[in-house]
Amino acid sequence: MITAYIDGGARGNPGPAGYGVHIEGPDGSPLDELHGGIGIATNNVAEYNGLLAALRWAAAHGHRRVHVRADSELLVKQMRGEYRVKHAGLKPLFLEACALVRRIGDVTFEHVRRELNTDADRLSNLGMDESEAQLNERS
Repeated sequence: MITAYIDGGARGNPGPAGYGVHIEGPDGSPLDELHGGIGIATNNVAEYNGLLAALRWAAAHGHRRVHVRADSELLVKQMRGEYRVKHAGLKPLFLEACALVRRIGDVTFEHVRRELNTDADRLSNLGMDESEAQLNERS
C-alpha cells in the first residue's frame, strides 16, 4: 500500500491557490512529489485538487491500494461518506475523486494534524507561489 499525503490552500480564500502531494511507498520511502497552481480558488477546491492529483498518479502507476492522509477534515469526512457535499463547486471534484477511488480499488482516508502533513504543506505552498506568479504576469 502506498501513502499519499495531500494538501491544498489558497491565500485569501478565495485567492491564489495550489496543491501539494507527497507519495510514499510501503516502506515509507518517497516515491514522488507533485504540486501545482490552480489560479484563484478556495481552500477546499485546492484540497480536492491535491486529492485528484494523488489518485490520478496512483491510477497511472497501477497502484491498487492507497492510503490518503489529509489535514482537511471536511475532505476526509466527505470521501468517507460521513458528510454530504453541498457546495456546487466541490461536487464535480468529489465525483471525479469517487470515480478514481472505484478505479483504484482500495482507498482509505485518514485525517491528520497539520504538523504531520509538512511535506504536502510545503508543496502546496509551491503551488500557491505558481498561481501568484501567473497572476502577476497577467497584470
